[in-house]
Amino acid sequence: MSQLACPRTESTHHRLYEFAKMALIKIFAHPYATVCDLYCGGGADAEKWDESQINHYIGIDVSSSGISQTREAWESQRKAYTAEFFEVDPCTENMDIHLQEKSNTADFVCCLQHLQLCFENEDKARRLLHNVSSLLKPGGYFFGITPDSSTIWAKYQKNVEAYHNKSSSMKPNIVPNCIRSESYIINFEVEEEKFPLFGKKYQLKFASDVSAETHCLVHFPSFIRLAREAGLEYVEIQNLTEFYDDNRAQFAGMLMNCGPNVVDLRGRLLPRSYDVLGLYTTFIFQKPDPDIAPPLMTPLMQDASYNQDEREWQGTGWRDDEKNGHAEPSLGLGKISEQKGILGPGPADLRFSEAL
Repeated sequence: MSQLACPRTESTHHRLYEFAKMALIKIFAHPYATVCDLYCGGGADAEKWDESQINHYIGIDVSSSGISQTREAWESQRKAYTAEFFEVDPCTENMDIHLQEKSNTADFVCCLQHLQLCFENEDKARRLLHNVSSLLKPGGYFFGITPDSSTIWAKYQKNVEAYHNKSSSMKPNIVPNCIRSESYIINFEVEEEKFPLFGKKYQLKFASDVSAETHCLVHFPSFIRLAREAGLEYVEIQNLTEFYDDNRAQFAGMLMNCGPNVVDLRGRLLPRSYDVLGLYTTFIFQKPDPDIAPPLMTPLMQDASYNQDEREWQGTGWRDDEKNGHAEPSLGLGKISEQKGILGPGPADLRFSEAL
C-alpha cells in the first residue's frame, strides 16, 4: 500500500480531493511512463508521480507562476524522473506549435483540476481534446477529475422544485439559484430551467474557503461527442463515491490515514464526506491503438440525433425522470454494455433503468 498520506492539516474537502488524485494516479501510472499533466500549477502532485516511478513528466499550465511552483517542487525534491514545463493554455492554443516533437509521446494525459473551465464554450472544449489526442500515444489514456454536473444540476432542480412547492402562492416567478449544505454553497450566476451545453456558470465555495471559485458545468454527452471527434474513445465517467466504493478494499487504508471525520472504522464514507466526494466524478478516455485491439466503443451518436440527445439532457426531462423514479434511454445512442448512465454518473434515480 502507498506510503503517501493526505495532508491532515487541510480541510476535509482538500483531503478528499487529494485522496482521489492519489488513487487515480496509483491506478493509471506505471514505471517508465511519460505523463502529461494539464493545469499542473502548484506542484502539489510531485510526490505522487515520484512514487509511481514514471520516467518523464510534461507539466503544462496557463500561468507562469503555476509553472514556476511546479518546477521548484520538482527541483527541490530531487525527483528521479526527468521533467519539462510549458506555459500554454491547452484549451485555446495549439500545443503542437509549443510542444514540438511531443506528439504521440505521452502514455497518459491527466487533467486533475480545471477541466470545467474548458467548457465555457465549445471551441475551448474542442481545442483541449484535440490537444490531448495529439499528445497521446496510441493506446494511451486521458483521465482526470471534474465536478459532477449531473449531481450538481440534480441538486439545483430539486431545490427549485422544493421552493416552488413551498411558496408558489407567494413568489411564483422567483427561481432560487443557491444550493446549501453544511460543507459548501453553490450559486448559479443565471437562474434558468434548461441546462446549456456550454457556458453554464456557477460559484462553488466550501466552508473552509475564503472565497468562491467560478466553474462551468460539464455537459457529459458533449464531452463524449467532442472527445470522439478528436479520436478519443469513451471508457468511463464515474461519481467519486462509487469510484471509492468500487476500490474501497484497495484504498480504504489510504483514506483512513487522511484524518478524522472522513470514514468510519469499516472504511465507509461518513455522510459529510459522501456529500463532498459526491460533487466530483472521474473521467476516462482512450486513444485507440489499431495494432493491438479494438477499443471500447463510444455510444454511437449520429449527426442527425446527437443534438437531440444533448437537448434531452436539458430542462424538464430530468424532473420528469426523477418523479417517475427512472430515466428513459435517449434516442441515437448505440448499444452500451453494462453502462450506469451515459449522461453522467449523478444520482442513481437519474440513470437509465437498465443497460441499453
